[in-house]
Amino acid sequence: MPNAKVVFLTGLPQRTVDVILSHNPDGFETQVVRRDASVDEQKQAVADADFIIVYGAELADDVLRAGPKVRVVQTLAAGYDRMNHGLMADLDVACCNNGGANSWAVADHTVLLMLAVYRKLIAVDLSTREGRWNEPITGANTFEMAEKMVGVLGIGNIGRQVAKRVQGFDSKTQYYDLYPLPEETERELNLSRVELDELFATSDVVTCHIPLTPQTRHVVSRERIAMMKPTSIVVNTSRGPVVDEAALIDALREGQIAGAGLDVFEQEPVDPNNPLLKMENVIATPHTAGTTWNTWPRRAGFAYRNLKGVWEGEPPMGVARDFDIQG
Repeated sequence: MPNAKVVFLTGLPQRTVDVILSHNPDGFETQVVRRDASVDEQKQAVADADFIIVYGAELADDVLRAGPKVRVVQTLAAGYDRMNHGLMADLDVACCNNGGANSWAVADHTVLLMLAVYRKLIAVDLSTREGRWNEPITGANTFEMAEKMVGVLGIGNIGRQVAKRVQGFDSKTQYYDLYPLPEETERELNLSRVELDELFATSDVVTCHIPLTPQTRHVVSRERIAMMKPTSIVVNTSRGPVVDEAALIDALREGQIAGAGLDVFEQEPVDPNNPLLKMENVIATPHTAGTTWNTWPRRAGFAYRNLKGVWEGEPPMGVARDFDIQG
């Protein structure tokens, strides 16, 4: 059997690329194509490719069309909203994500944001460095995770890891997902499913872990934010447009909710003049929740196992599915 050819389209530094290539299985040949390569160079590379791996780069439609043998486009990320799913369906190409390889990293960062908002971490760090000892803390403006109700919006790989972690802080958990977990899994995870509006109305923390699709855009809407408690917070480590950013800004300004922890924004890189960056009750990070050195072997291992399985006749894993928040 001839070798399978993989084109790895990426903007990652060479050190990380080397880690990923170390997982290349026997019988596979991987050609690295940098994201700044011309479209013609990319088309030439995929002309005889069986698979494409993508991370930190855009896969142009013309490039995808230039690969008549391509069976799978494998992203090393969890999200897949930048992929042209319609074109992939027309070409009978499966789009697969990383199978939860970064779920621990994103879950850790999600809880970090919750704690940082509750404990005013950035403000107290800054005041300590500037000699304003204990100034931001009044005794009435910091909070614990214990006994808080954490509402998990989307109970995939990341959402489940978040639920496990917050329970270690003695928080309670509930979730909404269009596809309910089996009752046995809910018992194992100590989770209960509620309807979408109830999640917003009854949670102290609403944390977002859903893919971005036309149906999930602005699911954290002005109307749903208005349902939330004035002491509640929003955390988003999924995709920026899941949250109606203008509505969130208004709610934070008016004290309608207490705070937000955001790793993602509607515009990225975020505009330095974005009002969210001027608010003391907002913790902001630059879409780095899933980025740790530990994730790369897991991402690469899953990707190549998946492609090897498809090469050997198995169905692909981690296939992107539509997510209709309303059913």
